[in-house]
Amino acid sequence: MIDGVSDPAGWQVSDEAAALYQRYLVPAVTAPWASDLVKVAALRRNERVLDVACGTGVVARLAAGGVGPGGRVVGLDVNPGMLSVARSLPAVPGPGIEWREGSVLALPFAAASFDVVCCQLGLQFFPDRPLALAEIRRVLAPRGRLALSVFAEIERNPAACALAAAVDRHLGSGSSLAKRAEHALSDAAELRALLAGAGFDEIAVGRARKTIRFPSAREYARIQFAATPLAALGAELDSTATGRLMDALAAELATAPGITTGDDAFEFPQEIHVALASAGHATRA
Repeated sequence: MIDGVSDPAGWQVSDEAAALYQRYLVPAVTAPWASDLVKVAALRRNERVLDVACGTGVVARLAAGGVGPGGRVVGLDVNPGMLSVARSLPAVPGPGIEWREGSVLALPFAAASFDVVCCQLGLQFFPDRPLALAEIRRVLAPRGRLALSVFAEIERNPAACALAAAVDRHLGSGSSLAKRAEHALSDAAELRALLAGAGFDEIAVGRARKTIRFPSAREYARIQFAATPLAALGAELDSTATGRLMDALAAELATAPGITTGDDAFEFPQEIHVALASAGHATRA
């Protein structure tokens, strides 16, 4: 999903984790946000759309319906496991989606190849954000649009905040780096400055909030350690130690501020920043 193979905080997962990501995290977390992002992008028929850091392709699939059979949709990711899952899923109405392995730091497309670029919950992980945004702007046509989202402050995301603190307590200080990295670009002013610095204009940045639901606190913790980069920590534990860790994390999550638990329910608010920006008129090499 995310660029930066050598970065321990980067969103790199195994093939098995990619399949679990599609099975558990897409329905619970990324699909609801994807629907909103595609609405923000305001896609039109026959437009050309690039989904950067596409993961298993939830945004790209929604975009295909928006542009219709005369459009073009490309999903690009550095993670081959994610792309393998994306290719295995049933086709959706619209143009056949092109799945490409590649880096946002060197997009394998000519200038002005797309009318819209989407990037859901990925920019915060890119090792060189200004370069990534410059590349995105390069491949956008004049007046092309960029629609992106990033997680808001971890303190405003109680499940992530509680999980990160609990992981550090049980596995050692700094163990939660991969989780905290999800919130590494949580300042709206910083996001706006990055976009402006890359030459985007008509920049609008807003905050959005949803209630996310999992069956239980333990299931939330289990999925985080199976389908995200936190899986690298779990791989070092045997089954007994893993079970004890999941129990301990679940107990702390269930009593954390801002989280609601009940029969077959573990609910918490999740906040993101959503940005829409125009590539402007300038000619780009």
